[in-house]
Amino acid sequence: MTKDEKKTTKKTKATAPKKKTSKAAKEPVTPEEMDLYIEDAEKIDLSALNDDIDSQIAEKEQEPTNGNCKNKNNSSEYEKVIKELTAKGKKDGFLDYDTIMDALDTYDISKDKIDDMYYAFALMGIEVVDGLDKEPSEEEIETELNDDKIIEEDKDIDEELKNLESTMLKSNIDDPVRMYLKEIGKIPLLTAEEEIELSKKMLEGDEVAKMHIVEANLRLVVAIAKRYVGRGMLFLDLIQEGNLGLIKAVEKFDYKKGFKFSTYATWWIRQSITRSIADQARTIRIPVHMVETINKLIRYNRQLVQELGRDPKPEEIAKHMDMPEEKIMEIMKIAQEPVSLETPIGEEEDSHLGDFIPDDDALAPSEAAAYSLLKEQLDDVLETLTDREKKVLKLRFGLEDGRARTLEEVGKEFDVTRERIRQIEAKALRKLRGPKKSNKLKDYLD
Repeated sequence: MTKDEKKTTKKTKATAPKKKTSKAAKEPVTPEEMDLYIEDAEKIDLSALNDDIDSQIAEKEQEPTNGNCKNKNNSSEYEKVIKELTAKGKKDGFLDYDTIMDALDTYDISKDKIDDMYYAFALMGIEVVDGLDKEPSEEEIETELNDDKIIEEDKDIDEELKNLESTMLKSNIDDPVRMYLKEIGKIPLLTAEEEIELSKKMLEGDEVAKMHIVEANLRLVVAIAKRYVGRGMLFLDLIQEGNLGLIKAVEKFDYKKGFKFSTYATWWIRQSITRSIADQARTIRIPVHMVETINKLIRYNRQLVQELGRDPKPEEIAKHMDMPEEKIMEIMKIAQEPVSLETPIGEEEDSHLGDFIPDDDALAPSEAAAYSLLKEQLDDVLETLTDREKKVLKLRFGLEDGRARTLEEVGKEFDVTRERIRQIEAKALRKLRGPKKSNKLKDYLD
């Protein structure tokens, strides 16, 4: 090897990309490898996902269609969805998993493409978070308060919480709830100055201050949780889920923004309770984003009932919610509560709902008797044939399992040609067309 060849070889080795080391090797990443990694990462673009979608659309177009096609979306619609997600992420600084999954639900995307999409979002500075971990905006907090009317601006929240204990203790409540209310009633409420002071200590790592804020606002959780009673969860379970939201609110509270803590915490408590109801209350689970849409639809429905004096039509609700009428009908269908077939009916509760629901697939007694007699007559007629002829007819017409076989399939069964099976079938049918045998089956033709 000449000197020039050696120099060329060394230069090639120096500029060749190095393979990425696995985690198991635990070797330090060199600056050259990091540069190559960043260079590859910057090449990742959301438009690359379109190749995956285009290939799927091409495959779907080649497949035979049976009536209506469920998914008529094309790559241009997919690009529009990705652009909308990107715009929303850049505006808010984050995207939650529920929003992404809901938007891409109709597209079959590979796991690798999804990973690339998440990484592309990260390169653009868009954080992908869980729905319960995202920070509420000022508009969301104000909207929650206005929609729910738990806390009105002209009411003092402290006064409302003080009245709550006496009101609930007078009502018929289980002993565990009564005991819990007595316990949290002993903890004094915080003033605005105390909230700020404790928040400062908490930011410095004082766990006692954090616990003090949580305990002083437990009555707020009860005030919010009582509005969700009757939605499929016990009152104590609602309180427990609300307490988890309260703890999350304490951890994320920033007194510098000027919000009173009770106002800020209301959003987190509601989020925690509504998410738990969506996950646990229904027999058939509904995604959290759909539960929120259903609640919104219910609010608009109540509002329109008051305005119109009657139940609103789907198109009227669709107009107010700025949604297609078909989407409103779909939401209404999803919102229906499942009913158990074992639900007792009547005062004595000796019968169940399932006893009164007909089975459309079940045969009427007269039809069942007719089919039974037909089967007996058919078996008698087939007994006049040879074993081979009888088996060929049973396979060709699906008399045994309900599935009719082709001539080729039956031919493979007997190891003969399809033409030979056709001849055997024709011969057997000629025998059955005789007056003596056919008269037995004529009465069943109607």
